[in-house]
Amino acid sequence: MFSAYEIDYHPDVVRIDLPRLSTSAKQQIKKSVESKLCHAPNRFGLPLKRSLKGYWKLRVGDYRVIFKIVGSRVRIYRIGHRSEVYSLPIR
Repeated sequence: MFSAYEIDYHPDVVRIDLPRLSTSAKQQIKKSVESKLCHAPNRFGLPLKRSLKGYWKLRVGDYRVIFKIVGSRVRIYRIGHRSEVYSLPIR
């Protein structure tokens, strides 16, 4: 299947955020990223405001994927639970 956007994970997402998630949460997030962000990130994501202006979020159950759209790339900066992901610094 053709994907219009290339997904790029920040190294800390792979090193810190993903290991903290349960296996089922990882699978659910992976499926959403591949089916939504690869094809239409600006349609499925919502732009963030205030101090996170310029970033977008994708809601996946109780988890949020924080990303930026740069040309034909989607760079994922954070993945975390909705109760804490917005208060953590963006790397």
